[in-house]
Amino acid sequence: MKARMPARGDMRQTPVPGLQASNADLPQADGFRVWLRFLRLDQRLRGLMGRRLREVGLSIPQFDVLSALSERAGITQRDLAQQLFVTKGNVSGLIDRLVEAGLVERRPDAQDRRSHALFLTEEGMRVAAAGHAAQRAFVESTLGRLPQCDLATLHLLLGRWRDGAREAEVAALAAPTPAASGARPRG
Repeated sequence: MKARMPARGDMRQTPVPGLQASNADLPQADGFRVWLRFLRLDQRLRGLMGRRLREVGLSIPQFDVLSALSERAGITQRDLAQQLFVTKGNVSGLIDRLVEAGLVERRPDAQDRRSHALFLTEEGMRVAAAGHAAQRAFVESTLGRLPQCDLATLHLLLGRWRDGAREAEVAALAAPTPAASGARPRG
């Protein structure tokens, strides 16, 4: 029988499937300690993944660009920067180096003469595929070792965390800023 997913936005609605009976056996944890563990894990995973990508001749940012272009050929630098959550200036230097390396080419954008559409070269496609293979192998050797029930639980928990972060973002955007409320900073 398939477990019912909790309603979106209610992070505490139901216990995690498969853990209800053993919650008493779990160690005490607070949000801040879990956050720190998550950050340390992220840092370790990025370092390990970076080493794997260096073996195929890429840095993580270079792989991010090649991966994005393998999914959406012909996008502009502005669109690429938005997709990667970086500034257009950051992407510009990266693209320059990838063009020099023969992995990416710029073509005039048919809809905006001031912009260029970005495409992978044949070599860029080959290197992107090698990067994807390294990424898949890395994920399988780490996260892929968890039992399916743990992966499903982690997926559920990360979704709840994401939803909580979205709610916090919406609340922060809706809250009046000190300047808007007429409050003056003390100092």
